[in-house]
Amino acid sequence: MALLKLFGIAVVLIALAGLGMAIKIWGKKGGEFTGTCASNSPFLNKEGASCALCGAAPAEQCKNTESPA
Repeated sequence: MALLKLFGIAVVLIALAGLGMAIKIWGKKGGEFTGTCASNSPFLNKEGASCALCGAAPAEQCKNTESPA
């Protein structure tokens, strides 16, 4: 019974996370996340390599400025 309760709590938390992302996308103009170069983050990129998505250096702003069609 405890395992079923734990599974239910996990499902509810995952559903809340998905709902939160859906609300964020719905609230954004064009429905996209902007400036999300994860490899451009100094916390995630310790070696100083450029962004794999847009080529920006860690000290630069993300160059991925494509707008949805």
